[in-house]
Amino acid sequence: MTQRLQISVIGTSEGDEEILRAAEAVGRGIAEAGAILVCGGLTGVMEAASRGAAEAGGTVLAILPTLSPADANPYVTHAVATGTGHARNLAVVASGGAVIAVGGEWGTLSEIAYARKLGRPVVSIQSWPLRNRAGTDLGIVEAETPDEAVKGALSAAVVEQSSAERTAAADDVLD
Repeated sequence: MTQRLQISVIGTSEGDEEILRAAEAVGRGIAEAGAILVCGGLTGVMEAASRGAAEAGGTVLAILPTLSPADANPYVTHAVATGTGHARNLAVVASGGAVIAVGGEWGTLSEIAYARKLGRPVVSIQSWPLRNRAGTDLGIVEAETPDEAVKGALSAAVVEQSSAERTAAADDVLD
């Protein structure tokens, strides 16, 4: 069975209208591409992206910081209640083959850092334009439009093999 591509969307929990419209368009684009949207499941960018995906007939997976699935925004298809607070940020970005950051504050910055540490591509819209002290690009692609962000994330997404697939491939090499 082939698993559908998952794209994580991260961003501010209280965005202005422009940011929220961009997040909704990103969610819609992910759903229209047939991918699953993964997010933190609460308000702001998370809710706007979820709404866009749900209205386009897509699937939304929420990784919640709380203990109750009922805390998810109304557009979420599946909610995972972690009870881990901000530590759930790692699970949000690890669950996507790529990450789209829309706006964002400190929580978004932590998710970007986790994503890059895990080797996940990050595409940003009005988010953190990060460079190290030497001015080196840290692998975050800045998009001008939601459509550009979705296309960039879809084309750069990391598609990983499962543990069983890796074991089977290793067995084939040893045979």
